[in-house]
Amino acid sequence: MKSAVLAAVMALSAGQASADEVIVFAAASLKTALDEIASDYKAETGETVLISYAGSSKLAQQIIQGAPADVFISASTQWMDAVEAEGLLTKGSRTDLLGNSLVLVGFEDAMFDIAGLPEHLGNERLAMALVNSVPAGQYGKEALTSLSLWGTLAPSVAQADNVRAALALVATGEAPFGIVYASDAVAEPSVHVIATFAEDTHAPIIYPAALTTEASDTAFLDYLSTPQAADVFEAQGFTVMQGKE
Repeated sequence: MKSAVLAAVMALSAGQASADEVIVFAAASLKTALDEIASDYKAETGETVLISYAGSSKLAQQIIQGAPADVFISASTQWMDAVEAEGLLTKGSRTDLLGNSLVLVGFEDAMFDIAGLPEHLGNERLAMALVNSVPAGQYGKEALTSLSLWGTLAPSVAQADNVRAALALVATGEAPFGIVYASDAVAEPSVHVIATFAEDTHAPIIYPAALTTEASDTAFLDYLSTPQAADVFEAQGFTVMQGKE
């Protein structure tokens, strides 16, 4: 997939992009749901969707630096704001598409209060996305700070480039625990949800989506708000904010 996206980006840069392709930059946590939706969209329209997944911060920076993309879906409003501030979004296209929740997951099945995490973690590592730039890591740090746990746990955090990379550390047993989105836990059967962070411990988790100024039409962005797409998102653990009217 990475090579396909790279080839598409190179073609766009050369002014040879296919009219039957749309390039999407999307937060890594969307991968399972968005891959399915893109497949459904192609079956219905014949249009190929090429998706580049990474942390929202990295994707935003790439768009700002000139990487061609038609649609940007961020896991936080902060990074969509950054792209918008550069004048790189199509006016009126931005919408709050999805919501999510934050969970503590473990390699082994267990249930305990989050307050007991330091004791259960011991000398092991806590997997998180980059806590100062990637939304999942930022939300996680905020939640742990709210619970007066960050100071204790910070030295034990193993930071990953994005939330799916943090999830993989737990799924493979390299870290016994991790903080990810509820949707990530749905996507990975090798991890177990131990506890859910209360909504008041962190800012609302909102996924804004928008067309960039590179986009030629709204078709795929519109499709993300259809009942068909909403069903896929909900099945993968997201809260749908658009598409269920």
